[in-house]
Amino acid sequence: MKKIIAACILTSAALGAHGLASAADAVKSQYKADVAAADADYKTAKAKCKPLKGNEQDVCQKEAKAAHETAVADAKAKRKSTDAKKDAKETSNDANYSAAKEKCDAMSGAAKDKCQADAKVKYAK
Repeated sequence: MKKIIAACILTSAALGAHGLASAADAVKSQYKADVAAADADYKTAKAKCKPLKGNEQDVCQKEAKAAHETAVADAKAKRKSTDAKKDAKETSNDANYSAAKEKCDAMSGAAKDKCQADAKVKYAK
C-alpha cells in the first residue's frame, strides 16, 4: 500500500513539474498568436488607407500603426503578467521547500531521510 501511495505522489509531482513547463509554452504560444493577430489587423487597416489621399491617408496610417503598437504592447503586458505569476509561484515553492528542509534538520537517521524525501516529492525538487 505504501508503494502505491509513493508512486501516486511521485507521479503527481512529475505532472506538476511538467505542468509548469506546459504553462510557459502556452503563454509563449498565446503571445505569438496575439502578435500575429495584431500584424494581420495592421495589414488590413493599412490596406483600407490606400484609396484615401493626402492628410486623410496619413491620419489613417497613423491610426492603424497606433492600434498595432497598442495591441502588441497589450500582448507583452499579458505575457509578463503571466510570467510574473509563474515566477511568484516558483519562488513560493522554493521558499516552502527550504522551510520543509529546515524542519527535517531537527530529525536524525531514517526519520530525517524520510522527511527530506517527502519534502522533495511535495515540492517537486
